[in-house]
Order: sequence, then C-alpha cells, then structure tokens
Amino acid sequence: MLQIRLPKNSRLREGKRFTAPEGSGEVRTFRIYRWDPDLGGNPRMDTFEVDIDACGPMVLDAINTIKNEIDPSLTFRRSCREGICGSCSMNIQGTNTLACTTPIRDLKGDIIIYPLPHLPVVKDLVPDMTQFYEQYAAIRPWLRPGVLPDTSGAEQLQSREEREKLDGLYECILCACCSTSCPSYWWNGDRYLGPAILLQAYRWLADSRDGDTDTRLDELDDAFKLFRCHTILNCTATCPKGLNPALAIAETKKMLLKRARR
Repeated sequence: MLQIRLPKNSRLREGKRFTAPEGSGEVRTFRIYRWDPDLGGNPRMDTFEVDIDACGPMVLDAINTIKNEIDPSLTFRRSCREGICGSCSMNIQGTNTLACTTPIRDLKGDIIIYPLPHLPVVKDLVPDMTQFYEQYAAIRPWLRPGVLPDTSGAEQLQSREEREKLDGLYECILCACCSTSCPSYWWNGDRYLGPAILLQAYRWLADSRDGDTDTRLDELDDAFKLFRCHTILNCTATCPKGLNPALAIAETKKMLLKRARR
C-alpha cells in the first residue's frame, strides 16, 4: 500500500491527551492533527484513546465517537458513510484514503490521522478544496453536442461496447486522494490539473455521446495541464475506489498523439 512520507515538522507539538475510562474494552489510540485558525498558533497532535468495542468498525466511526463523546471541537467532513461521497478523505497511517471504508482493525499501532497533504487547511482535518473544484469546473464536465448531428431531442444511444468504455471512469467520487498523493500536483497544483481531474476529463473524451472531442483535447494540450504527469503511479496506488487515473492520463496523451499524426 502506498504511504506518503509526511515531512517532520518541529513546530507540530503534542497537544491534549484523552484517556479511555476504566472498564473499557479494546482500546486503540488515535493521534489526530489539530489546528484552529480562530485560535492561531501552530498545529498540534491530540491523542485520543477510544474503546473500539463500543463504536463501529471503521475509522470514521471512531472519529465520530471522538467528536460526539470526547471532544466536540474536532472538525472533519463526512456525509454518506458508504464510500460514495468522498467527503471523509484524509491521510490515515500515511495513506490517502476514505475514513468510512478503512477498518480500524486493519491498522497496526497508533492510528495517525492528518488532513489530505499539500492543501491549505481550513480547520483540523478539513482541507481547502477550492482550487480542486475550480479545476474540475474548468474541464466543463458535461456532455457537449459539438459536431454531433441534431437529433431533435432524441436519446443518444450507446452500444454495450461503447458503454463499457466508461467503466473505471464514471466511478470517480472526486475525493482528491489521488491528486494529493501526486508530487507533480504538490509542486504545480496551480497549473497541473492532477490525476482526479484528468481522469474526469478522459471520462468525457471516452463517451461516444460527446461531440466536442477536438475542443476538449485542445484545452488539455498544455505542458502543465496534462504533460506534467510523469507516471509515478501514486494516484493509482492510493485510489480508494480501485480506479486507474494514470491509465486515463496515458489514454489522453495517446489521443493527442494520434490526432497530431493525422
């Protein structure tokens, strides 16, 4: 499993420690990144002991228990609890993943939780996703008629084979685990679109119902937007949905190459 080596930060001090009450069952220790912009100061790592026999089996269950029963000031995102919304993406034991689909008992030792790396932090485990969503909007992620003939409102049907080309693409939940595991995105995130957005871009390039392929390729044909990918494969290794953004990026590059040879 991919693990991201987070830089050692001498200013990241030890914070509060909350011990489990006597008589608890199996106790696991969670060390969680904390930073509150309203309070200022440097970030810290708070330590929580949680009786995992008294909560659900996933890391998100333990975080919910911490917020509900120990420290209500802990801030994080969550919604569906089923690995569909992507809200609870964070760095757990050095791996970008979803807290709601990560079993506690699969993790060894103290469970160390950070927000997604290399994004500004809003508070605690909440990263600022503004730029990420702006990049997603920039690819105009919807069907564009383009040069397709006017069908007067009729359905644009797909064959079974055409539909199968979207498998492994449409399942992306925009959790940003892949993009925030990519060194190219760390250093050039203002210009490089990153694995998640490029996979989403290819999802429309691969769709037989879309008629604006040349315009889409023109928008991606840039030294930074697309070609800053160096096929490190961190994105594929860390995707909690088992998708392959690196393959989608490679297919997009192939489409540009084939067009250039025409």
